[in-house]
Amino acid sequence: MKMLTPQSEAELAEMLAGASGPLCIQGGGTRGLAIDGEVLSIRGLSGVELYEPGALTLVVRAGTPVAEVEALLAAENQRLAFEPMNHRVLLGTEGEPTIGGVIAAGVSGPRRIQAGAARDHLLGVRFADGTGQIVKNGGRVMKNVTGYDLVKLMCGAHGTLGVLSEVSLKVLPVAEAAATVAIEGADLGAAVAAMSAALGSPYDVTGAAYDPEKQTAYIRVEGFADSAAYRCRRLVSELAGFGSPRIEDESAALWRGIRDAAAFQGRAGDIWRISVKPSDAVALAPRLQAEALQFDWGGGLIWALLPAGTDLRPRINVPGHATLVRAGADTRARLGVFQPQPGPLAALSAGLRQQFDPRGILNAGLMG
Repeated sequence: MKMLTPQSEAELAEMLAGASGPLCIQGGGTRGLAIDGEVLSIRGLSGVELYEPGALTLVVRAGTPVAEVEALLAAENQRLAFEPMNHRVLLGTEGEPTIGGVIAAGVSGPRRIQAGAARDHLLGVRFADGTGQIVKNGGRVMKNVTGYDLVKLMCGAHGTLGVLSEVSLKVLPVAEAAATVAIEGADLGAAVAAMSAALGSPYDVTGAAYDPEKQTAYIRVEGFADSAAYRCRRLVSELAGFGSPRIEDESAALWRGIRDAAAFQGRAGDIWRISVKPSDAVALAPRLQAEALQFDWGGGLIWALLPAGTDLRPRINVPGHATLVRAGADTRARLGVFQPQPGPLAALSAGLRQQFDPRGILNAGLMG
């Protein structure tokens, strides 16, 4: 299949202006979304425009591989604080994740509960809209908040409003140490209560997840080594009523697995990603009738494995939304990838798409 691969922002704009039909916008192609149209890949728009470690600021072209960004930051003992997941683990896809794809999809991992989401670290964007017009919004430094609303609008729009060519990000230092308290023998109710207690404590928790198959909740703290060790000891003492807490010896691989929903790797069935209030997770979980579940964000993010073709959404009786992350093409077409929006919100979304993409050529149909 022919693929459009612009090598510059000007070439990207020209391709969009001259497009005669729908386009499937891709970064590294790791998310497995099959969208009708000619593939337009941003992988050719790669490279670092500006990196100022002292200012915690990074400006990078959208097609730059995430691995390259992380290696650049690691050399200065810095990182992307929002901890984006690697979809290849869950979806079994190939390719190389790009920073533009991460921002377009608004991908945030376990540290979101403490450091914020991807959009909270996005300072500015450059993109080409559906007519080929170049739009610049936001800035390149932390103090510049010009146009923040439009910057955040592009984060999570999945390429339906424009094709990112450049992103400006706030980065943060890597913590000196990370430590995890594992609470064994906890059912879901006890786990959510323990995670809520930990998140409400003064110990600056940066991860709170639960594995029901192991009946174990995990609480992560980061910072200076002595401080992290002290906070872990306090959490072991204060969470003793919820199960059998202990300090986990090695936590880096554990949290990579939680970030990437690795517990479902290679397992047959559809994967759903459900966002609810943590306090609703306990009552909702049995209603899902899932073959397997995993919980993150203190119980507010639920990963669910269901038999292929199952419509999960009617089983959700609390405020929230469900995204179909992995399924066959027929199931995605029948159920839709994203939660249907209420009428007023759907009208606003349609109006925005009409303004930014009047011909409806950018990832058409993806957002409903």
